[in-house]
Amino acid sequence: MATQQHHTGPEETSVGNRLVQPIDRRLFLRYSGLTACATGLLLAGCDDDDDDDMATDAVKLGSGDIGVLNYAYALEQLEAAFYAQVVATPYSGITTDERTIMQAIAKHEAVHRDFFKAALANNAIKGLTPDFSKVNFNDRTSVLTTARTFEDLGVAAYNGAGPLLQSTAFLTLAGKIVSVEARHAAMIRDLISNGSFANDVVNAQGLDQALPVADVLAAAQPFIKDKIDGSQVGR
Repeated sequence: MATQQHHTGPEETSVGNRLVQPIDRRLFLRYSGLTACATGLLLAGCDDDDDDDMATDAVKLGSGDIGVLNYAYALEQLEAAFYAQVVATPYSGITTDERTIMQAIAKHEAVHRDFFKAALANNAIKGLTPDFSKVNFNDRTSVLTTARTFEDLGVAAYNGAGPLLQSTAFLTLAGKIVSVEARHAAMIRDLISNGSFANDVVNAQGLDQALPVADVLAAAQPFIKDKIDGSQVGR
C-alpha cells in the first residue's frame, strides 16, 4: 500500500518552526528554574512505600507528590523514547515540515524527561525499557496514530493527576507541561487530518479529558516492558 502523503502549507511550517525554536534555551530554563525547589520539597517528603498487591519486581512509583512526579516521569520516558526513534528512523515519505515537527516534539519530550529525573534526584524511578514492537516506524499511519495515543494519554494523565498534587509549585509545573503536550496533540492530529486539531477529543465544554492513574497506566503498559506499580500515586 502506498504511503499517504501529507502536504503542509506555510501556516503549518510556521507552527513547526515555532515548536522547535524555544526548546534549546527558554523552555529548558523555565523548567530547570523549578528544579531546586522541587528537589528540596521531594527530599523533605520522601518516604518508602511497599505494596504487597503488586509483583515484587514491579517499578513502584511511590506515594504523595513523589509518586505523581514519578508517574509523569514514566510517561515522559515513554514519549521521549518514541520520538527519538521516529527522528532516528523517519517513516517513509516524511516531508521536510513533518521532520521538523517530529524533531521539535522529540526535543520537548527529552527536556520534560530530563527535568523530572533531575527534580526527583534519588527519588526517581529507574530508566524504563520501552516496547515498540507493535509500531511500524517505517509507516506514517502507524507512527502518527501511536503519537496521537501517547499525546492524548499525556494530556489526560496530567489533567487527572493535577488534583493529586499537594505542592502548588508542582501544580504550576504540571500546568506548563500539559499546555505543551496539548499543543503536541493538536499538531499530531493536524498531520493526520489537516485542520482537525483537537476537535475530536475535547468534551462538550471544550476541555481535554482527564483520566485516573490506573486507566493511564493500563493504556501505557503495553508499550513498556517493565511492570509499573502506580497504586500509591497521590496517596
